[in-house]
Amino acid sequence: MQTKPNERSASVFVQLRFADCSSLFTLPHSHYRRGVERNTQLRIVYTTPYSVGVAARQPLLDSEMADDGCVHLKEYKSVKGFRTYRLIHAYFVSCTSAEARRRKADSCICSICNKRGPRLHICLHCIYFGCYSGHIQEHARRKQHLLALDISHGRIMCFACEDYVYDSDYENQACEIKEISNRNLGLPHQYKSWEPSLIEQELLLEHPRRKRITHDSTIGLRGLINLGNTCFMNCIVQALTHTPLLRDYFLSDRHVCQFSDRPDHCLVCEVARLFQEFYSGSQEALTLNRLLHLIWTHARHLAGYEQQDAHEFFIATLDVLHRHCTGANANGGDSNSHQCNCIIDQIFTGGLQSDVVCTSCSGVSTTIDPFWDISLDLGTTPATGDTSKVPKSLLDCLERFTRPEHLGSSAKIKCSSCQSYQESTKQLTMKKLPVVASFHLKRFEHSSRFHKKISSFISFPEHLDMTPFMSHRRNNNNNNSDSAASSGADEPYINDNRYSLFAVINHVGTLEAGHYTAYIRQHRDNWFKCDDHIITKANIKDVLNSEGYLLFYHKQFLEYE
Repeated sequence: MQTKPNERSASVFVQLRFADCSSLFTLPHSHYRRGVERNTQLRIVYTTPYSVGVAARQPLLDSEMADDGCVHLKEYKSVKGFRTYRLIHAYFVSCTSAEARRRKADSCICSICNKRGPRLHICLHCIYFGCYSGHIQEHARRKQHLLALDISHGRIMCFACEDYVYDSDYENQACEIKEISNRNLGLPHQYKSWEPSLIEQELLLEHPRRKRITHDSTIGLRGLINLGNTCFMNCIVQALTHTPLLRDYFLSDRHVCQFSDRPDHCLVCEVARLFQEFYSGSQEALTLNRLLHLIWTHARHLAGYEQQDAHEFFIATLDVLHRHCTGANANGGDSNSHQCNCIIDQIFTGGLQSDVVCTSCSGVSTTIDPFWDISLDLGTTPATGDTSKVPKSLLDCLERFTRPEHLGSSAKIKCSSCQSYQESTKQLTMKKLPVVASFHLKRFEHSSRFHKKISSFISFPEHLDMTPFMSHRRNNNNNNSDSAASSGADEPYINDNRYSLFAVINHVGTLEAGHYTAYIRQHRDNWFKCDDHIITKANIKDVLNSEGYLLFYHKQFLEYE
């Protein structure tokens, strides 16, 4: 008996219904399958009529799985093949044409409650849409149609196995359809995990003895020789070489040199070589003389053997790497030179939103600027000098950084609405978060009267949620806390802004005589202290109790474009 189709979707499957989704014959009632009903106290076995599109077979438990996958899906594949699945996927999951998108928008509603969710599924045996609140399950039980497709993610649900099931052949079909859909929409290729080519497979077979990185492996840990007050460089190199995405990029040999005539002039080539050295398995300390020479060549203000600032070196290194990734004449000197698609900007660049609000008419002027790091004040605010407002933690610093600031009568701006100079307030918030968020705690205070170092302890967490400092959340909180709460209720499922600490740069000593060290995370929970050529085991308590100067956080969840 054919299930009655949703009237709005019947026209889509006129040719599909009779050619590929024809009614499955029902076995005589003498053929049964065994089912399992679970109760908190009892496990009751009962029998129900069994209906599949293949010949009768031996009884099978609902939850029984073959060693290589779901047997129910294998039986379906042996009878129906791929044509039905491809048609359903192309119309109601990936939508390979404008017509398919219109059909999906018009037809994908539950056949019982006429709602579009939650988790709408389409039966693979007949024309039937059902939501996961119970209607698709009821259809599967009543019609004995065991397989359905989740139209949001394209996953196959087996109601006999009570789980989503996987088949490599169907997955390959889905990938082909998604590629067609992406091309139709003008989108880039979807992200795929690396699979070795035939040449790479042959190389792997020819070299079976390879170094394996285990949980307790020390591969990637290399001490660095101090070349004379170069600890500032050593600690930044340690942080960069343990940045996960940067490591993956260079170890997969993705860099294409922009200086083919002078490769020795390219800082990115030198950094790529250093990554190979770091992860070669050798434990000897490295000498960064070539890197230092290139930095001196391209950032002349850092040349010389006097003590330099690690933060200044970090920003200068990113700037040179960015320029060498995109070529010597990239962007033609554009002021927005940070906004490109090179690996440096993909990882480190975020967007800082500045809102200037007129106190007279409440008109808002908004600008968004790229940033590689956030510099946070540690002292008292110049306006008040109140020591009680001195931050005690990284969260305090971020709270003060994103707090509206009254600019005062001495800094009036011309309001575009009032057409006159008015007092205003300014607020900085995070419009776009980078993959790696780096924070600079401004411990070195320079003024016309004195220079000093702020050595007060600033606590910082191992895991950081940046959601409260995002532009939409911060502005809503300032204007209407209720609307902020409602708008952010589903935010963790849409855009996760959580970070994990993976490197900390510390400065010990004074302005005149100081030394830089670094804590870096190896693998998931292994921490090490890097003091030039000496590397020692550390723990997270040592890291969080240190006098942080530069803090590096990596996003826990990444979005692929």
